[in-house]
Amino acid sequence: ELIRIAPAAHLGDLLGLLVVRRPAGSAAFSADEDTTLVELARQVALALHNVQLDSALQASLEEVRRRNVELQASRLRIVTVADESRRAIERNLHDGAQQHLVALAVKLGLARQLIQTAPEIAAGQLEELRTDVQSTITAVRELAHGIYPPLLRQQGLGEALRTAATRSPLSCNVEVDLPGRYPVEVETAVYFCCLEAIQNAGKHAGEGATITVRVNTDGPRLLFSVSDDGAGFATGTDLAASGHGFVNMLDRLGAIGGSLEVESAPGGGATISGSIPAEPLDGDADGRKNDGDK
Repeated sequence: ELIRIAPAAHLGDLLGLLVVRRPAGSAAFSADEDTTLVELARQVALALHNVQLDSALQASLEEVRRRNVELQASRLRIVTVADESRRAIERNLHDGAQQHLVALAVKLGLARQLIQTAPEIAAGQLEELRTDVQSTITAVRELAHGIYPPLLRQQGLGEALRTAATRSPLSCNVEVDLPGRYPVEVETAVYFCCLEAIQNAGKHAGEGATITVRVNTDGPRLLFSVSDDGAGFATGTDLAASGHGFVNMLDRLGAIGGSLEVESAPGGGATISGSIPAEPLDGDADGRKNDGDK
């Protein structure tokens, strides 16, 4: 049996082999036939290479389409969340600070009328007004915390998270070890992701559970985690479909190149952790001191 083998190669990559057999006793392969076989192998290699390119192109296009769908969904969520936040602020202003201010105006009017006719009663009214003013200040501060906590801008993640922990219904420990302040978008993302996780634990971990918040660094990445030893829950591969505010966390972290992981099981507690590529600021930025955060 006579055999000729021609490699089908393109740019140094072997894509296949062309094998031609002739029965024993047949005429030997001529030089022209060998040349034709080599040329045929070259054409086959080119065709195979084009098929590979087409497959790679289709895969790339599919990935682009998938990412475009995710981007559109993310933008829609951002718009929806912004609208919901504005409505929440409006409700909080109407039901909280505005009601306090209306009550203050009424009481001030009464006190003004009583000053001339019943000064002792007016003095009591004014003392009540002092308490009401403090309540109004507290209501406005709580509203500000929901928008952007002043402590985060002024003193950094450590103080802001420790203050947030005091509002949790569960015991909450905060451990922050950072070399300095970070860009606003990084600190904001970490703060609100931790806050969301603390609130989730307060709702779902169960009575008597303990929450631990950790924020530190690993080389050029800022890491955070919120763990509890409570009831836990079943996790799936799709975090966005799992609820517990994960969509908001994924959007916040995804916008700055970060990632989110969830570890939990029924009865085994839960850990929400995130990682963000970020470097500490070199010095003062926007009037913020870069003194580190312990």
